[in-house]
Amino acid sequence: MTTLPKPGDVRTAALERRSIRRYRPDPIPEPLLREVLELALKAPSAWNLQPWRILAVRDPELKRALKEASFGQRQVEEAPVVLVLYADMEDALAHLEEVIHPGVQGERREAQKASILKAFAGMDPKARAQWGAGQSYILLGYLLLLLQGYGLASVPMLGFDPERVKALLGLPAHAAIPALLPVGYPAEEGFPHHRLPLERVVRFL
Repeated sequence: MTTLPKPGDVRTAALERRSIRRYRPDPIPEPLLREVLELALKAPSAWNLQPWRILAVRDPELKRALKEASFGQRQVEEAPVVLVLYADMEDALAHLEEVIHPGVQGERREAQKASILKAFAGMDPKARAQWGAGQSYILLGYLLLLLQGYGLASVPMLGFDPERVKALLGLPAHAAIPALLPVGYPAEEGFPHHRLPLERVVRFL
């Protein structure tokens, strides 16, 4: 039985996290990866729709092809795992029974389903996909902190050809891909934080 590392606290994870683009070849134990993903899936979403889906790509040939679809960025092939985060709103809306809380029953349950379907009926698939992608960034934030807390490095990537990635992985045409996330054990320290001060971005009213 694999002994999982004890996670660090959230404050330390936020302070120490860096975007890492060089990785050691050490594989990530599957129980560790599963625990991080299980915890990340506790992320909230509007209506609890959870439109996000994740492909954990470990196959070397697939990673090599993903690298080409990511304009040759080496971290995609070098990291032991690449998490492909995508949103599938059509699947989410087709399976509302999965996401509506079991405590909501009877007429309230039917009313909630009708309300959700009505809210998205006026959107075309592209607009629904954009909405789902926005929700998926909440999950991405959870993932970044959890990975750091468990001693794993990552770098959220937006530099890729989404149509090539969808074709490569067999994703539906309507899917949106908010990010690729290479994950592994760091082979570099990364740059220290350089962030705007609180006073520049926050107003207390």
